[in-house]
Formats: sequence, C-alpha cells, structure tokens
Amino acid sequence: MIRNILLVDDQRDILRLLRSTLETLKNEDIKIYEAQSGEEALIESTRHKIDMLVSDYKLPGMSGVELMHKVRARHTDVKVIFITGMTDRKTRDEMLNTGAFAIFDKPIPIADFLDSVERGLGFVQTIFPPENALPGKEEGPHHARLSDLLANFRQDFKADALFLLNERGLINARTGSLHDPSMEVSLISTLMAIHNTSLKVARHNHQESIESYHVFNGGDHDLLFIPVTPIYALLVAGRGLADDEQLLDTMRGLMSLRAQVIKALDLMGVTGELKLRTAPAAAPPVSVTPKKTTDQLAKAAPAPEMEALLKKAPDEKEKAKSADEFWDEAAHDLGKKSTNPEVISLEEAKKLGLIPGEK
Repeated sequence: MIRNILLVDDQRDILRLLRSTLETLKNEDIKIYEAQSGEEALIESTRHKIDMLVSDYKLPGMSGVELMHKVRARHTDVKVIFITGMTDRKTRDEMLNTGAFAIFDKPIPIADFLDSVERGLGFVQTIFPPENALPGKEEGPHHARLSDLLANFRQDFKADALFLLNERGLINARTGSLHDPSMEVSLISTLMAIHNTSLKVARHNHQESIESYHVFNGGDHDLLFIPVTPIYALLVAGRGLADDEQLLDTMRGLMSLRAQVIKALDLMGVTGELKLRTAPAAAPPVSVTPKKTTDQLAKAAPAPEMEALLKKAPDEKEKAKSADEFWDEAAHDLGKKSTNPEVISLEEAKKLGLIPGEK
C-alpha cells in the first residue's frame, strides 16, 4: 500500500537531506512530497492523502504545530514528526502533548528518524525492529513466558517500559514505551556500548560473571540498566524508580527478574555464556632438577692439572716477601742509579774502564 510523506522545511538543504535519507529505505511504497512553508504544505495536503507529516517546528508564517492541526483536519490519521533546533524540555513536551509521533533535534539522527518513519507508517521495520523473536527460535510458550515476566514486573513496579536487549542493540522482548520514543535507537545503542565496556572491565578485574548496575536518575524517566548474561541486558524505565526510598526495592526486583529471565532463556536454548571468558590459567612451573647439587660439586675430585698445582704449592722454597722487604730492596737498587740518564754511577764507570788505573 502506498504511503505519502510530506516534508516541510524552509531550508532547501534540509529537504534534500530528508529525501535522500528516506530513499535509503529503498521502499517503493513510499511517495515523497515537499514544501517550503506551511501554506505550500496545505496546498499539497489538498492534492494528496498525507500519511506522515515531517515538519520543522518553526516555519515562516504559520508554525509547525498550527500546520499539524490543519493537516489533521483533512487527514485524521496522519502521523507527525517534528524537527527542531529548540532543545528546551518545555518546548519538547509541548510538541509531544499535541500528539506528535516523534521529535528530533538538528542535526537529525538518521537511524532514529528512519526507525520512526517505519514504525509510524506500519512497515516491517528494517532499521530497528521493536520486538524480535530470539535468534533461531520461533515464538512459543517459553517466549510468551518471557513476555509475561516483563509485563508482570512492569505492573508491580508501575514502570513505563521494560526491554530485554541483546548485544547487537536489538529488542528481543518489550512491554510499554518510553515517554519520547524518538531516540530509542540512539539510547539503546549507547546502553549496549556501556554493556560491552562493562564486560571488558569485568574481564580486566578477573570476574567470573558480570555484575554491573547503571542508574540514571531524573529526566523523562529514571533508567536502570543491568546485565542478564554477556549477551543480554535488561532496561527498565519509569518515574520514581531510582528515588532514595525506592531504589533498593527496584534493584531487588530487577535481580529477581534477571534470575527468572535466565531460566526462560535457558529453556529456549539461547542463554548465551553466563560466565565471562577469562584468560587460560598459567601452566604450572616446570620443576628442573639440577644435574649436580652444590654438595656434590664440593666433593668432586679436582682435575689433574689442578691437582698438580696443589701438590706443588707446599714444596715451593721461595716464600712471598712482605711489602716492607719489597720496598727496601727496590730503594737500595734504585739508589745505586742516578736519576739523570746522562750520568752513570762509579760502579758502572769502573766496569766500562773509564777510570784510569782501574781494570
């Protein structure tokens, strides 16, 4: 069935970006129309049935909210996505209260935008499936039990939404919805990045299982995010869940839910690894026996050459001279010689026959 999307923005570059983004879906059932003002958009809405209106919040002339009301007067089932450069919470809540399907800040997060378009138009979602059967398994009683576990927890703790996520950032089971579902893709992608980082920290810390808990208090929701296994994680969103007087009860409930979810996943055969992969244990040290001990070396017979030297030592007749005797002899010998190389001693002159009458 053909779905018509009307894009409205006073900036031509934004319209080109939105069109090229939608064309990446490669869905021949989507027809795209453009307008640069609210007045032009109203004219287009009279020519075609509009299934989705994607409009800037601030337009020249009438505002995006005024345009939405006028288009809805003709097409009551139209889904509306607002694009805005205004990030204050009051303006965002105002747009949500008018019944907007999604709201995106500029620059537009592409994946979230495409996900909202697919959900809003009722297409089979290719960007971010809202609920997937677990890999390789058809939905059956065990999957129904898993959904019931999430629904019961949500009811007991009055949570707004509860998701079972996998390592690829896809939702395997869910109940409820976020206050503003526009950013589900980015939010869940970021949370799974936190989950993967926690796995690395746990490995560095040599933990056998992953035990990390992330609490985000305030904002549209309180968010609590905990691991189930290295592959799966739970996200619960609601108001007041992380208040001081409530947080402990919420965490206890989540821990109990986690244990039940692990059992349900195990029955479905898709639990994944419950324990972290750790580095293999170091091999035990190899005991090396020395060929000879110190005592054996001390008792070993000396080599023949060494033995001869040892026998010769006691028979030596020359004994070492003391230091004093050495220096006395040296002084006596040197004293007979002149320090002048051109002068010879009387004794040397006699030997050379240089003294008359001496032979």
